[in-house]
Amino acid sequence: MRRKHTAPHPATASLWPTLVSLFPYLWVYRRRVVAALACLVGAKLATVAVPLVFKRIIDDLSRPETLALLPILPLLLYGLLRFAASLCTELREILFARVTQESIRRLALEVFRHLHTLSLRFHLERQTGGISRDIERGTHSIGTLINYTLYSILPTLVELGLVLAVLILRYRPVFALITMASLLFYVLFTILVSNWRIQIRHRVNEADSAANARAIDSLINYETVKYFDNEEFEARRYDENLRAWAEAATRSQTSLSLLNLGQQAIIATGITLMMWQAARGVIEGSMTLGDLVLVNAFLMQLYMPLNFLGVVYREIRQSLADIERMFALLRAHREVEDRPGAVTLARAPQEIHFDSVCFAYDARRPILRGVDFRIPAGGTVAVVGPSGAGKSTLARLLFRFYDVTAGAIRCNGRDIREFTQASLRATIGIVPQDTVLFNDTLFYNIQYGRADASRAEVLEAARAAQLDDFIARLPEGCETRVGERGLKLSGGEKQRVAIARTLLKNPALLIFDEATSALDSRTEQAIQSQLEAAALGRTTLIIAHRLSTVMNADEILVMEEGGIVERGRHEDLLAQGGVYARMWALQQQGNGPA
Repeated sequence: MRRKHTAPHPATASLWPTLVSLFPYLWVYRRRVVAALACLVGAKLATVAVPLVFKRIIDDLSRPETLALLPILPLLLYGLLRFAASLCTELREILFARVTQESIRRLALEVFRHLHTLSLRFHLERQTGGISRDIERGTHSIGTLINYTLYSILPTLVELGLVLAVLILRYRPVFALITMASLLFYVLFTILVSNWRIQIRHRVNEADSAANARAIDSLINYETVKYFDNEEFEARRYDENLRAWAEAATRSQTSLSLLNLGQQAIIATGITLMMWQAARGVIEGSMTLGDLVLVNAFLMQLYMPLNFLGVVYREIRQSLADIERMFALLRAHREVEDRPGAVTLARAPQEIHFDSVCFAYDARRPILRGVDFRIPAGGTVAVVGPSGAGKSTLARLLFRFYDVTAGAIRCNGRDIREFTQASLRATIGIVPQDTVLFNDTLFYNIQYGRADASRAEVLEAARAAQLDDFIARLPEGCETRVGERGLKLSGGEKQRVAIARTLLKNPALLIFDEATSALDSRTEQAIQSQLEAAALGRTTLIIAHRLSTVMNADEILVMEEGGIVERGRHEDLLAQGGVYARMWALQQQGNGPA
């Protein structure tokens, strides 16, 4: 059963730890960051200066003796300051655009690479759709967090400081007190209501992720859905998630309206009190008409960005949760890691020794119990047995998708954990039982075995896997696209593509994990000789149900319930009259795998 991938709750995601984690990716572009911050301060200085110049213009025009004259210099300065504010703002965005996008790119690439270093267990326990959604949301949220922080919160704080300084220095303290009290009530109300709304928003995102994962899972298994005529069943299951999402989204929108209404009430109260005080000052003669306009302009400049505080706060908290979710992927434990000082395994014939190997995916259910056998360098050993005996687990352990629970797997006498994973896997080629192809061309899927292979080498590998006639019949030849997971190809065609790309890799150790299971008898016979030719001089492990494919192996191991119960050559095992002989008799009668 897959475990549900839990994420940090938006209410518990913390700003500073997330910013500290994000900071190294931004600081790579420190010059741009510093220049952008300088532009931010410059823009706000110009913005705060605009109402001061406007006050001067109003005062000049309100005097009877200057009414017939235009205040040319203040008007020019007014226009220049407005342009300077816009210029600094755009320069800030131009400077910071590359910082944001490159940080997103670097982090997304690091997460992607890290996911490929995690064990097979990690990927089996999580839904691919959910992981891709985490990366998508996380990368998007980096931009959201940076934009809101740099373009909304920080500018508002700078402007607030400048405005309060002007109010304190030029006017009575009551103006600064009303401004601070209004802002305090506004922020507290916004935070309290937004925290309540975040719980709702979290449920919206959970429902959205569940619906997305459900849809991807269903579409990936398109053929299975069709086999069992379960389109309506899948639609109903998808609709269950959509209904949960719609309900949560409706509550989210309703609560947003309540938040907006409360914010506007606080803003209206603050503006009314400030204008009342300013109007009193004008009547008493302690303030001019320009001062009244100045106070009003300052208030509007402060409150306009605050109108979006609820959205900003919610988006920042949600962005923190999404980014933390992506960082959690980056911190996911590597179950299988290279040891310090791991050495490179030479690409040469290898002797493989499973030395009393024990393994369990779950400690309560052992899979392998003391498996012990050798494959001589250049030799061929076959493993047969019923499903669930642990045969395919041998291949996974050789690739170090998992590490053994007890015992060791040795390569030329050394534990494979002493080698780097990259060099180990470079020496092994596998034709798996279930071949999954990329949604690309036949040529791409074969060349995937060795990305730097020439076209001639790719076509030669295709010929060796008996694919040349099939390719010749296709209108687009090697450039034919195979579809999602190779679904446009038959099982046998996919298997031959897998054989071709493994032959192209030219490994020192070959693993055939039910390599001909999807082939008809005629094609199997044609390919079998090619597989045997490919195995010459290479250490080969064959995992098979069809006993006819392992008759020529140097040694055949018969596995049952995680242990080896018989071993020997084909003729010897038949003579023993044991498990192998009974399996052979059943297959000869046509009752077993043919």
